[in-house]
Amino acid sequence: MSKFFSSKYRDLVPYTPGEQPQEQVFIKLNTNESPFPASPKVQDAVSEAVKSLHLYSDPESAALSSAVADYLNVSRDQILMTNGSDEILNFAFMAFGDSEHPFSFPDITYGFYKVIADLNQVPFREIPLKEDFTVDVEAFCRCDSNIVIPNPNAPTGIPLAQEDIRRIVESNKDHLVIIDEAYVDFGGISCIPLTGEYDNLLVTQTFSKSRSLAGGRLGFGVGNSALIRDLNTLKYSCNPYNVNRLTSAAGIAAIDDEEYFRRNINSVITVREQVSKALVQRGFSVLPSCANFLFVNSNFCSSETLYLRLREKGVLVRYWNSPRIENWCRITIGSADQMSRLIAAVDEIMEENKHETVGN
Repeated sequence: MSKFFSSKYRDLVPYTPGEQPQEQVFIKLNTNESPFPASPKVQDAVSEAVKSLHLYSDPESAALSSAVADYLNVSRDQILMTNGSDEILNFAFMAFGDSEHPFSFPDITYGFYKVIADLNQVPFREIPLKEDFTVDVEAFCRCDSNIVIPNPNAPTGIPLAQEDIRRIVESNKDHLVIIDEAYVDFGGISCIPLTGEYDNLLVTQTFSKSRSLAGGRLGFGVGNSALIRDLNTLKYSCNPYNVNRLTSAAGIAAIDDEEYFRRNINSVITVREQVSKALVQRGFSVLPSCANFLFVNSNFCSSETLYLRLREKGVLVRYWNSPRIENWCRITIGSADQMSRLIAAVDEIMEENKHETVGN
């Protein structure tokens, strides 16, 4: 680091994104992107929006906000559009967290929460998942802090029931509860309807996964209008033109193309169940998932070895050398053809491993 870098950030450990190789063609099953391109309606809308790139985007994202609010059946003052859902999560830590208002989140979860907390110098507590990797609901009830929980959780894919979330929200009425629904469209139940009942609930979602806009960077938050005003104060103090013209046009078109959205969602869910069954048949432990990925543990080699051998065969999955999950890999659900190639690669590795064992 340079001599000019502020001492307050010198111990900051940044978030590590999933591998994005440029030098080789891989089957990318490591960053939970959609295997499908953006809707044709989105592509047409973006092509038209290019003509206005000499003008600033609307700081209120009025047309986009209205489209999303109508789709979700909430009022426009209950929604804030952001540059990916990471931005609204950061705004929330900035707006509602400080030395007297810490955050709590699961110990095995989206790694960005810890980074955001450290970045904003917000104390935090990690609450361990249960042995079966489910969220410990009781531990989050009356925990005397702000809370953020992904639902379904990542990287496990396991969802919480809406009634469990209601219990957490009701038992922490003097604290903010954020439910991060990045993967909810793949089988979870959204808590957005609960935002009309509770003034301490903020729900975040993204267009990156289910609407094929990971490269567009579009997310949003839904909550009580007072919470949204607070978050807008941060937005207008940091990045008033946070959603660009192309992304805004893409978001409106993506919301409009419901048929394309549903077809892709159903495809991912169908393929996910097929792959889960195939891996279980091969001796893997596979957690039940309501996301666009599977969290798996092989019985014939370490997860690090599986990750490395799959990479050698041109298939990328996600591996963390971290306590409790060092024996697990996360596998994004791609197209049916991509997942067939994954299973074929797994079969090759199993056969190679068998010969190596015999040879020893």
